[in-house]
Amino acid sequence: MSNVTITNHPLIEHKLSILRDVNTNPTIFRQLVSELGALLCYEATRDLPIKPVEVQTPLTTMTAYEMQESIALIPILRAGLGMVEGIWALIPNAHVFHIGFYRNEQTLEPVEYYNKLPKNHPFNTCLILDPMLATGGSAIATTDIIKRWGAKKIKFVGLIGAPEGIRALQEVHPDVDIHLAAIDDHLNEKGYIVPGLGDAGDRQFGTVF
Repeated sequence: MSNVTITNHPLIEHKLSILRDVNTNPTIFRQLVSELGALLCYEATRDLPIKPVEVQTPLTTMTAYEMQESIALIPILRAGLGMVEGIWALIPNAHVFHIGFYRNEQTLEPVEYYNKLPKNHPFNTCLILDPMLATGGSAIATTDIIKRWGAKKIKFVGLIGAPEGIRALQEVHPDVDIHLAAIDDHLNEKGYIVPGLGDAGDRQFGTVF
């Protein structure tokens, strides 16, 4: 798993524990997903290229640095939406484009239903956002789309991954770096990560009944 980075900072471990708790309400759950997205983004963007710029401080001029690449955030609907705000707070000039999939509950395969990538405007770096890397189907399909779009560098940023999903994404797209807060034990027969945290979309949007 050479292209997998697990960021196990104490703040991440603490927030992830609350996120997993079945008694955590949707309001707190959404807040934690946003905060964890920001913390993981910090590590995922560590290798972004920067360029020198001259800055006038109150005392003198100096050489400082700014990012030189355009960045696209691509949340996989619907669960990936919760990660956008936290990352956007760190990279306010990033562009956000949405791709939507739902899971066929019989085959566990992703079915595309929404795609808002503009034509002929590929960005240098694309961050695919999805809290859970379970079977890997949606991540693979999204990466397929983004590569056809012409993106130069693609990274997957999620909260929890299953070994099965990580392997699947690596086999099809070995050039995509994977950033997670944790790798859990396995997938169950319904394709959910165990121990996991349940359905990240349902828990964010309060649709668990």
